[in-house]
Amino acid sequence: MKTDDIDAFVAVVRCQSISQAADSLALTQPAITRRVQNLEQALGVELFDRNTKPLKPTAIGMQVYQKCLAILREMDGLRDLVALDTPPSGVLRLGVPQTIGDIVLLNALKHLRGQFPDLRAQVVTGWGANLVSKIERGELDAAAALFPAGKVFAENIVGESIGKLELVAVCAKADLPKKPIKLADCYDRGWVLNPDGCGFRAGLQRTLADQGLSLKVNLETFGTELQLGLVADGMGLGLVPRPLLERSAHYESLAVLPLKDFKPVMDLWLIYPRFLGNLQAAVNAFGEWVAQSLKQERDAA
Repeated sequence: MKTDDIDAFVAVVRCQSISQAADSLALTQPAITRRVQNLEQALGVELFDRNTKPLKPTAIGMQVYQKCLAILREMDGLRDLVALDTPPSGVLRLGVPQTIGDIVLLNALKHLRGQFPDLRAQVVTGWGANLVSKIERGELDAAAALFPAGKVFAENIVGESIGKLELVAVCAKADLPKKPIKLADCYDRGWVLNPDGCGFRAGLQRTLADQGLSLKVNLETFGTELQLGLVADGMGLGLVPRPLLERSAHYESLAVLPLKDFKPVMDLWLIYPRFLGNLQAAVNAFGEWVAQSLKQERDAA
């Protein structure tokens, strides 16, 4: 059997579609079909139930899929073993949360271009969980994402904590209480937050739930600067990284809410597949520059 046939089979299981698998491998649909049939003939079993939509593997097909994943991981490790000494080149696919992209990305990409001139970076933004999923599917080579300390990743994913980011609850300066308060004391004000899926929001929601409170959302919108503008206009409370508050155009109209029972800190993680080959040096450098940029912002604040 051929590794090309295994690649095609794994892609079809992952995409649940021959056409999408073909797109992901830059092949035609007949080529994908032929490679899957080759693997079935080599093994002497039917790997897919072709009467289902979306396309699903048979019981034995799912077992073969797990074995094929292990084979491909070993093949990646073998390629990496002989590629480590070659300089990185081509495309480096990176992911960052939009929330911190403005803080860490520009400086990191500038240094990356300087140190690895044959490497071209492509960057996508998204929630941390979404970025991790893209790494697991082979769509990204690395990501810098925010998760709580002690986060555990899948076996084939490496996660390194490279820094910490303080979050602060903010309010309009005119609404600043005269003394420290608890979350329950400001519950009626409501919040201006990112849409559901944001780790900041999820942490706040868990803390409120521990106190028997639900999350009251007045407005949900993307964009930290927009959120801070709405908070400054008295539309509710906000939750943002302190460095973004310090650099906001609305800073003079805002104040940090003195909460006694909510002082969130997130870890910044560098996340990447266990086998990266000659991209490892570039990913390590990216992580170092992201961590340095975050530290500079934190020290300046």
